[in-house]
Amino acid sequence: MEENPPTPPSVARRGWEFTAAFLILRLFLGLRTLMAGIEKFELGGVYSFANYYKNMGRMADGITSASFLPLWMTRFFAHSIGYLLIVVGIAILLGIKTRISLFAMGLLYVGLAFGLMAVQESQGTAWLATYIAVTAGALVLVRHDRFRLWGDRHE
Repeated sequence: MEENPPTPPSVARRGWEFTAAFLILRLFLGLRTLMAGIEKFELGGVYSFANYYKNMGRMADGITSASFLPLWMTRFFAHSIGYLLIVVGIAILLGIKTRISLFAMGLLYVGLAFGLMAVQESQGTAWLATYIAVTAGALVLVRHDRFRLWGDRHE
């Protein structure tokens, strides 16, 4: 009877690199998204809800005046984006429904990119495309999410 040969160490640790790569991506994307939401509350070094609505009102007005998008649409998006970025950023950092959170983050960045495309802001669109590509990469690696608080249902 033949015994199974010992498993080489390289095969035994297989997948560790993917777990580490995903963790690094998740930490970066979560922090970036969280900070993108928090920075929307800042004006002149002061963070407040009043500053948030002032900043987002200016953003909505600017996009509407420079594009075909109606004010009601840009105002709705602008007034919700900061809160959504904070919630999604925290969810990604903590590993709460990571697959869904990454998908939601990707959609938020697509929405932001659409607004920048509408005002023909190609440099900002390119930056957002980079985040969208990194998010897509994270979605490919999400099956290696070993350090999560609350996993997706089918895992």
